[in-house]
Amino acid sequence: MTSGPRLFSILRQGSFLIASIHTALDDSQLVRFQRDLIEEIGRHRARGVVIDVAALDVLDSFASRTLRDMGEMARLRGAVTVIVGIQPEVAFAMVRLGMDTGSVSTALDLEEGLLLLDRATSTVRRA
Repeated sequence: MTSGPRLFSILRQGSFLIASIHTALDDSQLVRFQRDLIEEIGRHRARGVVIDVAALDVLDSFASRTLRDMGEMARLRGAVTVIVGIQPEVAFAMVRLGMDTGSVSTALDLEEGLLLLDRATSTVRRA
């Protein structure tokens, strides 16, 4: 078993999960991240998920689609998802290439993402 820096982490904060990508992931690592995150949603009965991509300076079409799919899978498991930390150059390239996050919300940073989740999940609880 090789030991090295973690590629991503998934931490619990109350009823939310904070999933951070620490370095560029290849397609198989991205699929593992997706699988692990969806499993953790069920394990912790998470109501919301923040996916932090601030460490990424490139987001290709596969990664963009995978993040969008994670948001949809999380929704089907009962959790709201917010993607945070999209770098300005990445946002510019995504728009130029016609890529987007679909119905998954985005926020500037972790703090704003948690506020957005707080509002989204408190609205659901009151309904």
